[in-house]
Amino acid sequence: MSDRIELKRAKKLKGGIIPPPDKSISHRAIILSSISKGRSVIKNFLRAEDTMSTLNAFRKLGVEIDDRGKKIIIEGKGIHGLKEPEDIIDCGNSGTTIRLLSGILSGNSFLSILTGDESLRKRPMGRVIKPLRQMGAEIIARAEDKYPPVVIKGKKLKAIKYDMPMASAQVKSAILLAGLYADGITEITEPIKSRDHTERMLPSYGAEIKVDGLNIKIKGGAELKARDIDVPGDFSSAAFFIVAALLIKNSDIKIKGVGINPTRTGLLDVLKKMGAGIELVNTRDVSGEPVADIYCKGVKVLKAANISKKQIPALIDEFPILCIAATQADGITTIRGAEELRVKESDRIKAMVEGLRKMGVEVEEFRDGLSIKGNTKLKGALIDSHNDHRIAMAFSIAALIADGTTTINGISAVNISFPGFYKMLRTLMR
Repeated sequence: MSDRIELKRAKKLKGGIIPPPDKSISHRAIILSSISKGRSVIKNFLRAEDTMSTLNAFRKLGVEIDDRGKKIIIEGKGIHGLKEPEDIIDCGNSGTTIRLLSGILSGNSFLSILTGDESLRKRPMGRVIKPLRQMGAEIIARAEDKYPPVVIKGKKLKAIKYDMPMASAQVKSAILLAGLYADGITEITEPIKSRDHTERMLPSYGAEIKVDGLNIKIKGGAELKARDIDVPGDFSSAAFFIVAALLIKNSDIKIKGVGINPTRTGLLDVLKKMGAGIELVNTRDVSGEPVADIYCKGVKVLKAANISKKQIPALIDEFPILCIAATQADGITTIRGAEELRVKESDRIKAMVEGLRKMGVEVEEFRDGLSIKGNTKLKGALIDSHNDHRIAMAFSIAALIADGTTTINGISAVNISFPGFYKMLRTLMR
Protein backbone atom coordinates (compact mmCIF):
# COMPACT_ATOMS: atom_id res chain seq x y z
CA MET A 1 0.00 0.00 0.00
CA SER A 2 1.21 3.50 -0.84
CA ASP A 3 2.11 5.70 2.12
CA ARG A 4 0.34 8.68 0.57
CA ILE A 5 -3.20 9.55 -0.45
CA GLU A 6 -4.75 12.13 -2.76
CA LEU A 7 -8.09 13.62 -1.73
CA LYS A 8 -10.48 16.15 -3.26
CA ARG A 9 -13.53 18.11 -2.17
CA ALA A 10 -16.53 16.01 -1.04
CA LYS A 11 -20.11 16.98 -1.91
CA LYS A 12 -21.59 15.63 1.34
CA LEU A 13 -21.31 12.87 3.94
CA LYS A 14 -24.34 10.66 4.58
CA GLY A 15 -24.95 7.49 6.56
CA GLY A 16 -24.18 5.70 9.79
CA ILE A 17 -20.85 4.42 11.10
CA ILE A 18 -19.48 2.62 14.13
CA PRO A 19 -16.12 4.07 15.21
CA PRO A 20 -13.24 1.79 16.20
CA PRO A 21 -13.09 0.65 19.84
CA ASP A 22 -11.63 3.06 22.38
CA LYS A 23 -7.83 2.99 22.37
CA SER A 24 -7.32 4.15 25.96
CA ILE A 25 -9.77 1.62 27.36
CA SER A 26 -8.38 -1.21 25.20
CA HIS A 27 -4.89 -0.56 26.63
CA ARG A 28 -6.15 -0.56 30.20
CA ALA A 29 -8.32 -3.64 29.74
CA ILE A 30 -5.25 -5.64 28.66
CA ILE A 31 -3.15 -4.25 31.51
CA LEU A 32 -5.62 -4.77 34.35
CA SER A 33 -6.78 -8.17 33.10
CA SER A 34 -3.14 -9.35 32.90
CA ILE A 35 -2.43 -8.48 36.55
CA SER A 36 -5.75 -9.86 37.81
CA LYS A 37 -6.34 -13.44 38.93
CA GLY A 38 -8.54 -15.50 36.64
CA ARG A 39 -9.94 -15.34 33.13
CA SER A 40 -11.04 -12.01 31.63
CA VAL A 41 -12.79 -11.60 28.30
CA ILE A 42 -12.35 -8.30 26.47
CA LYS A 43 -14.95 -7.70 23.76
CA ASN A 44 -14.66 -5.11 20.99
CA PHE A 45 -10.90 -4.76 21.49
CA LEU A 46 -9.14 -2.23 19.26
CA ARG A 47 -6.79 -3.97 16.87
CA ALA A 48 -4.34 -1.16 16.16
CA GLU A 49 -0.58 -0.89 16.40
CA ASP A 50 -0.56 0.89 19.78
CA THR A 51 -2.87 -1.53 21.56
CA MET A 52 -1.12 -4.55 20.06
CA SER A 53 2.12 -3.20 21.56
CA THR A 54 0.50 -3.51 24.99
CA LEU A 55 -0.86 -6.99 24.25
CA ASN A 56 2.53 -8.23 23.03
CA ALA A 57 4.31 -6.68 26.02
CA PHE A 58 2.25 -8.74 28.45
CA ARG A 59 2.84 -11.88 26.44
CA LYS A 60 6.56 -11.26 26.95
CA LEU A 61 5.81 -10.94 30.68
CA GLY A 62 4.38 -14.46 30.73
CA VAL A 63 0.65 -13.76 30.38
CA GLU A 64 -1.43 -16.21 28.32
CA ILE A 65 -3.47 -14.17 25.82
CA ASP A 66 -5.78 -15.80 23.29
CA ASP A 67 -6.33 -13.27 20.52
CA ARG A 68 -9.56 -13.97 18.66
CA GLY A 69 -9.78 -10.66 16.80
CA LYS A 70 -12.19 -8.30 18.51
CA LYS A 71 -12.45 -10.74 21.42
CA ILE A 72 -9.43 -11.25 23.66
CA ILE A 73 -9.23 -13.91 26.40
CA ILE A 74 -6.65 -13.30 29.11
CA GLU A 75 -5.56 -15.75 31.83
CA GLY A 76 -4.51 -13.22 34.44
CA LYS A 77 -1.46 -13.88 36.60
CA GLY A 78 -2.26 -11.61 39.55
CA ILE A 79 -0.26 -8.53 40.50
CA HIS A 80 2.80 -10.60 41.51
CA GLY A 81 2.54 -13.26 38.79
CA LEU A 82 4.39 -11.59 35.93
CA LYS A 83 7.68 -13.15 34.78
CA GLU A 84 10.96 -11.51 33.89
CA PRO A 85 11.04 -10.95 30.10
CA GLU A 86 13.80 -12.73 28.20
CA ASP A 87 14.26 -9.77 25.87
CA ILE A 88 13.74 -6.02 25.63
CA ILE A 89 10.06 -5.04 25.41
CA ASP A 90 9.28 -2.98 22.30
CA CYS A 91 6.44 -0.52 23.00
CA GLY A 92 6.32 0.64 19.36
CA ASN A 93 4.85 4.13 19.11
CA SER A 94 2.74 3.83 22.25
CA GLY A 95 3.31 6.31 25.08
CA THR A 96 0.50 4.64 27.03
CA THR A 97 2.25 1.27 26.87
CA ILE A 98 5.67 2.46 28.04
CA ARG A 99 4.41 4.77 30.79
CA LEU A 100 1.77 2.51 32.32
CA LEU A 101 4.09 -0.51 32.11
CA SER A 102 6.74 1.49 33.97
CA GLY A 103 4.36 1.80 36.91
CA ILE A 104 3.61 -1.93 37.04
CA LEU A 105 7.17 -3.13 36.45
CA SER A 106 8.50 -0.85 39.19
CA GLY A 107 6.75 -3.14 41.69
CA ASN A 108 7.83 -6.46 40.16
CA SER A 109 11.12 -7.86 41.44
CA PHE A 110 12.91 -8.48 38.16
CA LEU A 111 14.78 -6.60 35.45
CA SER A 112 12.98 -5.20 32.42
CA ILE A 113 13.97 -2.85 29.60
CA LEU A 114 11.41 -0.83 27.65
CA THR A 115 12.02 0.89 24.33
CA GLY A 116 10.07 1.96 21.25
CA ASP A 117 10.29 3.38 17.77
CA GLU A 118 12.15 6.56 16.79
CA SER A 119 9.19 8.75 17.77
CA LEU A 120 8.66 7.11 21.16
CA ARG A 121 12.35 7.42 21.98
CA LYS A 122 11.87 11.20 21.86
CA ARG A 123 8.91 11.22 24.28
CA PRO A 124 9.64 12.50 27.82
CA MET A 125 9.88 9.87 30.57
CA GLY A 126 11.21 12.02 33.42
CA ARG A 127 7.66 12.95 34.44
CA VAL A 128 7.00 9.25 35.18
CA ILE A 129 10.43 8.38 36.56
CA LYS A 130 10.38 11.11 39.24
CA PRO A 131 7.30 9.90 41.19
CA LEU A 132 8.19 6.22 40.71
CA ARG A 133 11.62 6.84 42.22
CA GLN A 134 9.95 8.55 45.17
CA MET A 135 8.03 5.30 45.65
CA GLY A 136 11.34 3.41 45.80
CA ALA A 137 11.61 2.19 42.21
CA GLU A 138 15.02 1.58 40.69
CA ILE A 139 14.55 3.11 37.24
CA ILE A 140 16.83 4.89 34.78
CA ALA A 141 16.51 6.17 31.23
CA ARG A 142 18.58 7.57 28.41
CA ALA A 143 19.89 11.15 28.33
CA GLU A 144 19.88 11.64 32.10
CA ASP A 145 16.48 10.00 32.55
CA LYS A 146 14.74 12.01 29.86
CA TYR A 147 13.97 9.47 27.12
CA PRO A 148 13.55 5.75 26.39
CA PRO A 149 15.00 3.14 26.54
CA VAL A 150 14.01 2.72 30.20
CA VAL A 151 15.62 0.15 32.52
CA ILE A 152 13.63 -0.97 35.58
CA LYS A 153 14.71 -3.22 38.47
CA GLY A 154 11.52 -3.82 40.43
CA LYS A 155 11.49 -3.17 44.17
CA LYS A 156 9.10 -3.20 47.11
CA LEU A 157 7.36 0.16 46.77
CA LYS A 158 6.13 2.62 49.37
CA ALA A 159 3.07 4.86 49.20
CA ILE A 160 3.56 8.57 48.49
CA LYS A 161 1.58 11.78 48.22
CA TYR A 162 2.21 13.35 44.84
CA ASP A 163 1.07 16.71 43.49
CA MET A 164 1.22 16.40 39.73
CA PRO A 165 2.89 19.41 38.06
CA MET A 166 0.85 18.85 34.89
CA ALA A 167 -2.35 17.07 33.94
CA SER A 168 -1.45 13.73 32.36
CA ALA A 169 -3.60 10.61 32.40
CA GLN A 170 -0.58 8.48 31.51
CA VAL A 171 1.52 9.73 34.42
CA LYS A 172 -1.43 9.51 36.81
CA SER A 173 -2.17 5.97 35.69
CA ALA A 174 1.47 4.90 36.06
CA ILE A 175 1.46 6.10 39.68
CA LEU A 176 -1.90 4.45 40.42
CA LEU A 177 -0.70 1.13 39.00
CA ALA A 178 2.52 1.37 41.02
CA GLY A 179 0.29 2.13 44.02
CA LEU A 180 -1.13 -1.39 43.78
CA TYR A 181 2.33 -2.66 44.78
CA ALA A 182 2.98 -0.11 47.55
CA ASP A 183 2.58 -0.35 51.30
CA GLY A 184 -0.11 2.08 52.43
CA ILE A 185 -2.26 4.57 50.53
CA THR A 186 -0.84 6.38 47.52
CA GLU A 187 -2.40 9.81 47.02
CA ILE A 188 -2.34 11.89 43.83
CA THR A 189 -3.59 15.44 43.28
CA GLU A 190 -4.08 16.69 39.72
CA PRO A 191 -3.89 20.37 38.71
CA ILE A 192 -6.67 19.83 36.14
CA LYS A 193 -8.87 16.78 35.65
CA SER A 194 -7.43 14.43 33.02
CA ARG A 195 -9.09 11.38 31.46
CA ASP A 196 -10.20 8.99 34.19
CA HIS A 197 -10.52 5.55 32.57
CA THR A 198 -8.00 4.01 34.99
CA GLU A 199 -9.88 5.26 38.06
CA ARG A 200 -13.17 3.99 36.64
CA MET A 201 -11.81 0.54 35.79
CA LEU A 202 -9.69 -0.25 38.86
CA PRO A 203 -12.62 -0.69 41.33
CA SER A 204 -14.36 -3.13 38.97
CA TYR A 205 -11.26 -5.36 39.24
CA GLY A 206 -11.31 -5.11 43.04
CA ALA A 207 -8.89 -2.27 43.77
CA GLU A 208 -9.58 0.05 46.71
CA ILE A 209 -9.65 3.53 45.23
CA LYS A 210 -11.31 6.78 46.21
CA VAL A 211 -11.77 9.78 43.92
CA ASP A 212 -12.66 13.19 45.35
CA GLY A 213 -12.49 15.86 42.68
CA LEU A 214 -8.83 16.28 41.76
CA ASN A 215 -7.66 14.00 44.58
CA ILE A 216 -7.25 10.24 44.11
CA LYS A 217 -6.24 7.66 46.74
CA ILE A 218 -5.41 4.00 46.11
CA LYS A 219 -4.67 1.36 48.73
CA GLY A 220 -1.85 -1.04 47.96
CA GLY A 221 -1.88 -4.79 48.42
CA ALA A 222 -5.29 -5.67 47.00
CA GLU A 223 -5.44 -8.75 44.78
CA LEU A 224 -7.27 -7.92 41.56
CA LYS A 225 -10.00 -10.24 40.26
CA ALA A 226 -10.71 -10.98 36.59
CA ARG A 227 -13.74 -9.44 34.90
CA ASP A 228 -15.19 -9.04 31.42
CA ILE A 229 -14.96 -5.73 29.58
CA ASP A 230 -16.94 -4.45 26.59
CA VAL A 231 -14.95 -1.60 25.03
CA PRO A 232 -17.06 1.35 23.76
CA GLY A 233 -16.37 3.32 20.57
CA ASP A 234 -13.46 5.75 20.61
CA PHE A 235 -14.51 9.40 20.87
CA SER A 236 -11.14 10.64 19.58
CA SER A 237 -11.64 8.61 16.39
CA ALA A 238 -15.27 9.73 16.05
CA ALA A 239 -14.14 13.36 16.36
CA PHE A 240 -12.80 13.44 12.78
CA PHE A 241 -16.21 12.47 11.40
CA ILE A 242 -18.05 14.85 13.71
CA VAL A 243 -16.06 17.81 12.38
CA ALA A 244 -16.25 16.55 8.79
CA ALA A 245 -20.06 16.45 8.98
CA LEU A 246 -20.17 19.99 10.38
CA LEU A 247 -17.94 21.46 7.68
CA ILE A 248 -19.25 19.71 4.56
CA LYS A 249 -22.57 21.18 3.45
CA ASN A 250 -25.68 18.97 3.41
CA SER A 251 -23.96 16.31 5.49
CA ASP A 252 -25.95 14.19 7.93
CA ILE A 253 -24.32 11.28 9.74
CA LYS A 254 -24.92 9.09 12.78
CA ILE A 255 -21.98 7.73 14.76
CA LYS A 256 -23.06 4.78 16.88
CA GLY A 257 -21.84 3.58 20.28
CA VAL A 258 -19.38 6.39 21.08
CA GLY A 259 -17.84 6.72 24.53
CA ILE A 260 -18.79 10.11 25.99
CA ASN A 261 -16.73 10.09 29.18
CA PRO A 262 -16.76 13.77 30.26
CA THR A 263 -12.96 13.78 30.66
CA ARG A 264 -12.71 13.05 26.92
CA THR A 265 -15.46 15.13 25.28
CA GLY A 266 -14.16 18.68 25.62
CA LEU A 267 -14.37 18.98 21.84
CA LEU A 268 -18.16 18.57 21.99
CA ASP A 269 -18.44 21.43 24.48
CA VAL A 270 -16.29 23.69 22.29
CA LEU A 271 -18.09 22.80 19.06
CA LYS A 272 -21.51 23.42 20.60
CA LYS A 273 -20.37 26.87 21.74
CA MET A 274 -19.18 27.46 18.18
CA GLY A 275 -22.72 26.75 16.95
CA ALA A 276 -22.42 23.12 15.87
CA GLY A 277 -25.48 20.96 15.28
CA ILE A 278 -24.69 17.90 17.41
CA GLU A 279 -27.21 15.67 19.19
CA LEU A 280 -26.55 12.82 21.63
CA VAL A 281 -29.19 10.07 21.75
CA ASN A 282 -29.58 6.59 23.24
CA THR A 283 -27.29 7.39 26.17
CA ARG A 284 -26.33 4.26 28.11
CA ASP A 285 -23.66 2.62 30.27
CA VAL A 286 -21.14 0.13 28.85
CA SER A 287 -18.70 -1.47 31.32
CA GLY A 288 -18.83 1.61 33.56
CA GLU A 289 -18.40 4.13 30.75
CA PRO A 290 -21.14 6.46 29.41
CA VAL A 291 -21.93 5.80 25.73
CA ALA A 292 -24.24 7.47 23.19
CA ASP A 293 -25.06 7.70 19.49
CA ILE A 294 -24.05 11.03 17.98
CA TYR A 295 -25.98 12.83 15.20
CA CYS A 296 -24.06 15.50 13.27
CA LYS A 297 -25.29 17.85 10.54
CA GLY A 298 -23.58 20.47 8.42
CA VAL A 299 -23.90 24.04 9.68
CA LYS A 300 -23.95 27.30 7.75
CA VAL A 301 -21.41 29.03 9.96
CA LEU A 302 -19.38 28.33 13.08
CA LYS A 303 -18.24 30.99 15.54
CA ALA A 304 -14.61 31.32 16.65
CA ALA A 305 -13.66 30.18 20.15
CA ASN A 306 -11.00 30.84 22.77
CA ILE A 307 -9.57 27.65 24.32
CA SER A 308 -7.74 27.93 27.64
CA LYS A 309 -5.31 25.68 29.52
CA LYS A 310 -8.11 24.38 31.75
CA GLN A 311 -9.95 22.95 28.72
CA ILE A 312 -6.95 21.26 27.08
CA PRO A 313 -6.86 17.91 28.98
CA ALA A 314 -10.40 17.04 27.85
CA LEU A 315 -9.58 17.68 24.16
CA ILE A 316 -5.85 16.97 23.99
CA ASP A 317 -6.17 14.38 21.20
CA GLU A 318 -8.74 16.44 19.31
CA PHE A 319 -6.48 19.48 18.89
CA PRO A 320 -5.60 18.76 15.23
CA ILE A 321 -9.19 18.35 14.08
CA LEU A 322 -10.33 21.34 16.16
CA CYS A 323 -7.79 23.41 14.23
CA ILE A 324 -9.46 22.33 10.98
CA ALA A 325 -12.87 23.39 12.33
CA ALA A 326 -11.39 26.75 13.32
CA THR A 327 -10.39 27.51 9.71
CA GLN A 328 -14.11 27.69 8.82
CA ALA A 329 -15.28 29.62 11.90
CA ASP A 330 -16.25 33.30 11.87
CA GLY A 331 -13.43 35.18 13.61
CA ILE A 332 -10.10 34.19 15.18
CA THR A 333 -9.87 31.01 17.26
CA THR A 334 -7.12 30.97 19.89
CA ILE A 335 -5.80 27.88 21.66
CA ARG A 336 -3.40 28.40 24.60
CA GLY A 337 -1.99 26.29 27.43
CA ALA A 338 -1.35 23.36 25.10
CA GLU A 339 2.44 23.05 25.38
CA GLU A 340 2.03 19.30 26.04
CA LEU A 341 1.26 18.99 22.32
CA ARG A 342 4.90 19.72 21.56
CA VAL A 343 5.86 16.25 22.84
CA LYS A 344 3.19 13.98 21.36
CA GLU A 345 3.81 11.65 18.39
CA SER A 346 4.99 14.81 16.66
CA ASP A 347 5.20 18.46 17.65
CA ARG A 348 1.51 18.87 16.89
CA ILE A 349 1.48 22.64 17.22
CA LYS A 350 4.29 23.00 14.70
CA ALA A 351 2.81 20.34 12.39
CA MET A 352 -0.61 22.02 12.32
CA VAL A 353 0.86 25.49 11.74
CA GLU A 354 2.96 24.18 8.85
CA GLY A 355 0.08 22.32 7.17
CA LEU A 356 -2.51 25.05 7.66
CA ARG A 357 -0.23 27.69 6.12
CA LYS A 358 0.28 25.45 3.09
CA MET A 359 -3.50 25.33 2.69
CA GLY A 360 -3.74 29.14 2.78
CA VAL A 361 -4.70 29.71 6.42
CA GLU A 362 -3.44 32.70 8.38
CA VAL A 363 -1.95 31.24 11.58
CA GLU A 364 0.07 32.67 14.47
CA GLU A 365 2.18 30.21 16.44
CA PHE A 366 2.79 30.50 20.20
CA ARG A 367 4.96 28.45 22.52
CA ASP A 368 1.83 26.91 24.02
CA GLY A 369 -0.64 27.04 21.15
CA LEU A 370 -1.77 29.04 18.14
CA SER A 371 -4.41 31.35 16.70
CA ILE A 372 -6.27 30.65 13.48
CA LYS A 373 -8.07 33.16 11.29
CA GLY A 374 -11.34 31.63 10.15
CA ASN A 375 -13.57 31.97 7.10
CA THR A 376 -10.67 30.72 5.00
CA LYS A 377 -11.11 29.10 1.62
CA LEU A 378 -8.74 26.16 1.82
CA LYS A 379 -6.59 25.20 -1.14
CA GLY A 380 -5.15 21.77 -1.90
CA ALA A 381 -1.54 21.24 -0.82
CA LEU A 382 1.16 18.66 -0.17
CA ILE A 383 0.95 17.80 3.53
CA ASP A 384 3.49 15.93 5.66
CA SER A 385 1.85 13.93 8.47
CA HIS A 386 5.13 13.84 10.42
CA ASN A 387 4.24 10.18 10.99
CA ASP A 388 1.48 11.31 13.35
CA HIS A 389 -1.86 9.55 12.97
CA ARG A 390 -3.97 12.48 14.17
CA ILE A 391 -2.19 14.98 11.90
CA ALA A 392 -2.78 12.69 8.89
CA MET A 393 -6.48 12.24 9.67
CA ALA A 394 -7.08 15.93 10.44
CA PHE A 395 -5.67 17.09 7.10
CA SER A 396 -7.60 14.33 5.33
CA ILE A 397 -10.77 16.01 6.59
CA ALA A 398 -9.42 19.43 5.55
CA ALA A 399 -8.88 18.05 2.04
CA LEU A 400 -12.61 17.35 1.73
CA ILE A 401 -13.43 21.09 1.92
CA ALA A 402 -10.43 22.37 -0.05
CA ASP A 403 -10.17 23.48 -3.67
CA GLY A 404 -8.05 21.21 -5.82
CA THR A 405 -6.17 18.11 -4.75
CA THR A 406 -4.55 17.56 -1.36
CA THR A 407 -1.78 14.97 -1.08
CA ILE A 408 -0.95 13.63 2.38
CA ASN A 409 2.32 11.79 2.96
CA GLY A 410 2.83 9.32 5.79
CA ILE A 411 -0.72 7.93 6.05
CA SER A 412 0.53 4.56 7.38
CA ALA A 413 0.70 6.31 10.76
CA VAL A 414 -3.10 6.12 10.84
CA ASN A 415 -2.74 2.41 11.67
CA ILE A 416 -1.54 3.42 15.14
CA SER A 417 -5.14 4.12 16.20
CA PHE A 418 -7.58 3.80 13.28
CA PRO A 419 -6.60 1.24 10.60
CA GLY A 420 -9.95 1.49 8.78
CA PHE A 421 -10.17 5.27 8.66
CA TYR A 422 -10.05 5.80 4.89
CA LYS A 423 -12.36 2.89 4.16
CA MET A 424 -14.92 4.27 6.62
CA LEU A 425 -14.60 7.76 5.14
CA ARG A 426 -15.32 6.42 1.65
CA THR A 427 -18.53 4.72 2.84
CA LEU A 428 -19.93 8.15 3.80
CA MET A 429 -18.92 10.15 0.74
CA ARG A 430 -21.74 10.91 -1.65
